[in-house]
Amino acid sequence: MDAAARHRDRHRGALPYVQVLGLLRERGGRLMSLTTTRDTDRRPPAPPDRVPARGSARGPGRRRVPWRRVALHAGAAAVLVVLLYPLAWLVATSFKPADEVLASLALLPSRLATENYATAAEGIEGVTLLRLFGNSLTISLGAVLGNVLSCSLAAYAFARLRFTMRGPLFAFMIATIMLPHHAVLIPQYIVFNQLGMVNTFWPMVLPKFLATDAFFVFLIVQFMRGLPRELDEAAKIDGCGPFRIFVRVVLPLTRPALITTAIFTFIWTWNDFFTQLIYLFEPDKYTLTLALRTFVDTSSQSAYGPMFAMSVFALLPIVLFFLAFQRLLVEGMANSGLKG
Repeated sequence: MDAAARHRDRHRGALPYVQVLGLLRERGGRLMSLTTTRDTDRRPPAPPDRVPARGSARGPGRRRVPWRRVALHAGAAAVLVVLLYPLAWLVATSFKPADEVLASLALLPSRLATENYATAAEGIEGVTLLRLFGNSLTISLGAVLGNVLSCSLAAYAFARLRFTMRGPLFAFMIATIMLPHHAVLIPQYIVFNQLGMVNTFWPMVLPKFLATDAFFVFLIVQFMRGLPRELDEAAKIDGCGPFRIFVRVVLPLTRPALITTAIFTFIWTWNDFFTQLIYLFEPDKYTLTLALRTFVDTSSQSAYGPMFAMSVFALLPIVLFFLAFQRLLVEGMANSGLKG
């Protein structure tokens, strides 16, 4: 048998090339579809396009009401109303006639008695309201300046410098916070009387320049301890001494604590009554707080309307001062270091 015959016998019954190619394509397509289907079954389910946030709509067109948040805001509003009601009553009573101040419990007056503010503007015993306001402002600003300067210097010494007996002196300074003001009132009065400073503003202002308010010293010390000491070392390399480091480096970074000291000093000094009553005798030296007492003493119940009107004048600077610096007040109380 020759080679041609053997080749025909080997390929007898075989399919033509075109048919074989078509079968391969058909089987290959089925395998690919089967593999794709199995891979798809093994894959995790695709995430949804958007997951509804907490408190959002559960279904189309429906929103979930955040009852917890509504209750929280309603409670805060109720507490705010309770806290602000005395202030609202004070302002409303300043416009009431004299016969309605104590006789009527209504918040709103029957008519606006603007003469109360006219009487309050006239002042007491020939001293005008503007003079009383100037006295209170002079004492308060002097106390603010003294506390900011002296307390910051004392705090810088305790927080950044090394000297003998620093620990015991700092502990003694902290212990003076628990000392009642009335315990040192008589010795202070004797000292100021011998110096001829009674019936002047100096007894209310001069002690502030001697860092006598240990609370503010402690507040600024805690703030300065949070500042990195690398700043002091870098300033020393540049040739700065302790005082220049305090003025150029530490003091600008302590601004929030200084603002807090200034706000509290202003409010406490402005509202101070007992110390001013001890040291001030003449009406031309009186402050607004002393003038309020004089209104009741001179005219008794008939001066309640002007007294409340003057109370509004006395309260207005404190509210404006607090609103102007409340952001720095919160920052100074919350921060204990350098914000970066």
